[in-house]
Amino acid sequence: MGVPRGQERQAPQEVETREDEEQNIKLTEILELLVAAGYFRARIKGLSPFDKVVGGMTWCITTCSFDIDVDLLFQENSTIGQKIALTEKIVSVLPKMKCPHRLEPHQIQGLDFIHIFPVVQWLVKRAIETREEMGDYVRSYSISQFQKTHRLPEDEEFMQRKEKALKTVTDIFEVYKPQRKYKRQRGAEELLDEESKVHATLLEYGRRYGFSRQAGKTEQAEDKKAALPPGLAAAGKAEPCDEVDLQAAEELRIKTLMTGMAAMATEEGKLTASTVGQIVGLQSDEIKQIVSEYAEKQSELSAEERPERLGAAQQHRRKVASLNKQILQKTKLLEELQAKCADLQAKCTEAKKTLTEVKSYSEKLDKELAALETIESQADSSILQSLRALVAMNENLKSQEQEFKAHCREEMERLQQNIESLKAEAVENGEEQEPNKIIEQQYKAEKEKLQKIRLLLARRNREIAILQRKIDEVPSRAELTQYQKRFIELYSQVSATHKETKQFFTLYNTLDDKKVYLEKEVSLLNSIYDNFHQAMASSGSREQFLRQMEQIVEGIKQNRMKMEKKKQENKMRRDQLNDEYLELLEKQRLYFKTVKEFKEECRKNEMLLSKLKASSS
Repeated sequence: MGVPRGQERQAPQEVETREDEEQNIKLTEILELLVAAGYFRARIKGLSPFDKVVGGMTWCITTCSFDIDVDLLFQENSTIGQKIALTEKIVSVLPKMKCPHRLEPHQIQGLDFIHIFPVVQWLVKRAIETREEMGDYVRSYSISQFQKTHRLPEDEEFMQRKEKALKTVTDIFEVYKPQRKYKRQRGAEELLDEESKVHATLLEYGRRYGFSRQAGKTEQAEDKKAALPPGLAAAGKAEPCDEVDLQAAEELRIKTLMTGMAAMATEEGKLTASTVGQIVGLQSDEIKQIVSEYAEKQSELSAEERPERLGAAQQHRRKVASLNKQILQKTKLLEELQAKCADLQAKCTEAKKTLTEVKSYSEKLDKELAALETIESQADSSILQSLRALVAMNENLKSQEQEFKAHCREEMERLQQNIESLKAEAVENGEEQEPNKIIEQQYKAEKEKLQKIRLLLARRNREIAILQRKIDEVPSRAELTQYQKRFIELYSQVSATHKETKQFFTLYNTLDDKKVYLEKEVSLLNSIYDNFHQAMASSGSREQFLRQMEQIVEGIKQNRMKMEKKKQENKMRRDQLNDEYLELLEKQRLYFKTVKEFKEECRKNEMLLSKLKASSS
């Protein structure tokens, strides 16, 4: 540790002061709050605690949209008067912000962090809330401004599908709307109970719900019968009769209701193409069946007319053959009916699936229509009219584009046909070879010329790129200013680290000297204690011991005088360096002030030059 000791001999010694631990804790908490809120200038170690805290409070007040006349850019290490004015401005703004904590200027100037901490905590909370509110407001405003002039691809696709969806929904409603088939006659008996009125209304639209309800009752009765014990199963045999009676009564009531109704006039004379096809199909099947039955009956009659000619065995065989033939016909008919039934079931499942898809799509369209209606109700009518006009113009332009493309295709085909015909004529006349050679020569010459121009252009582009890189290598005024700021910040951090390292070296050297002196004192006290009893044994040794003690005390006094002298010299040197430091600070302030005035004059000069150029042009 020789290097630190030499450094300690050259540098001035600083007096070690004891600071309040609670104040340091509050200062640390305040700096952590400011950094968490976004004031990263509090991390710079070269700034004093006053500059960090006051700068953070000013930043929070400015973030909360309150005006305060403070310029902290070049005001570090301010004088007492500047600090008082600055703290008074901050304290005067706090009541306007409705701060619940009171703070005095002398508390900020005296760095009373215990009273400053709640104010900083409230300011940080208010700044974060204000920033969130402004962020939400700016985001919503930007979204609204974007939606006024621009559209997303999803919105355009939705507007394109809207008309088709509306048409599809209206078509579905028209297809699946209920159709009235019957109408009650004027002279029919009036219905009294509500259930009969409901059944009559449903029957008018071709709906019959009586049998399904009876079927549900039958299923419930079967479930109850299955749940009965074997002993009570006989008692439930009478239930099917009751069910049959109820079904018959329901059928009778439906027939009575139908007697008072007449078919609609529009439905009586209406005959669709599907109905005609069904009738023709049924008649063709019936014709085939009638022909086969006629042939069988004819064979049977012929057999009956001449029973005497045929034997019983032959007659039996013919009957068996006819019966087998009938069985084959019936099995074929059964297979055809089963195939038709399977096809109909498949078509039914497909129709159900299609119906579910159409229903889901219809629900989706309903939701989209509701959303569109809400959007249209909220939107401006003039904008909607302009959008409709633009959509119509777009459709018109699309149709014109398609017509123009078709016309261009027709023209291209016509021109190609003309070219082919001209080529055929040229081949026939033998006049095609000479123009082709001329055209190829011109093509080669133009191609070489184009290649030369491309090479020249590439050379010029390389020269331009080299000049551009040279221009980019020269930094602009803004870049130089930024470099200067970064170098100043780096110098501040390096100086703060150097100062802290010097303080550690000085503290180490001081503690090392203190340790040496304490070791000497301990060794001296131990030697005195060890020789005390031996010296007190005789008078001569006692006198010698006292003389040695006087010499030791005199040496301690001389050392003390030397240290006092050295202390005074270091104190004088510290005062001298402090005066030089204050002079340098004053020069720095003057320099920054001069630079600021010079920049202002440069800005005025540029404005005057631009005005002069504008007036001369």
